Parts: sequence; C-alpha cells; structure tokens
Amino acid sequence: MSKITRQGSNPILSTSVEYHNFVYLAGITADDLSKDITGQTEEVIAKIDAALENNGTDKTRLLTAQIWLKRITDRDTMNKVWVKWLGEDGRPARACVQAEMADPRHLVEIMITACR
Repeated sequence: MSKITRQGSNPILSTSVEYHNFVYLAGITADDLSKDITGQTEEVIAKIDAALENNGTDKTRLLTAQIWLKRITDRDTMNKVWVKWLGEDGRPARACVQAEMADPRHLVEIMITACR
C-alpha cells in the first residue's frame, strides 16, 4: 500500500497531502487581512512556495490551481501578481471564480495540485 504523507494537520484538514508523488495543497489564505488584493495574493503565493518546498517540489511543477476571489473585479489585479510569480514555466490548468469567503476580510484563496 502506498504511503500518504500529511503535513500541517489539524482536526479539520491538512495543509498538504502527498500521495504517489502528487502534492495536494489545501486552500491557502493570507494571515494579514488588512492587506489589499495585491498584498494578500503575494502572501498566499509565498505560503504556497513554502508548502511546495516542504513537499519537495516547486511552482514549475504545478498541475492545477483553483482560485476564489471575494470580488471578481479583483481578477486583473490578482493576475498581475500571479503572472509575475509563475514566470515562463509551470502554468497550471486553472479556474478563478467569485465566492463568498468564510471570513469576509479574505480577498483571495488559492488551492494547488502539483507533482514532485
């Protein structure tokens, strides 16, 4: 039986789950909710970078991304940060939608699947 590795687990979820060299990240949100969409997106992608590194991979190995925005009108601003972060490699299959967030101060949440 293949091993499943979980990191950052609490009673509700794990921050990441690795199975068969696939890495699944939970939805990642910013901690500093006073930031605007640019600041929150930058914080979220920094947390994604760290979680991917902790699982032995990086943003060049992204497979999918799901992005939830509090306001879809923030999409262009968020995309500026996203495109700069992605660079030329690793563009995932992606969805980006407007959603009611669990905490109304959250402006963006991103969930990633990558491979090692």
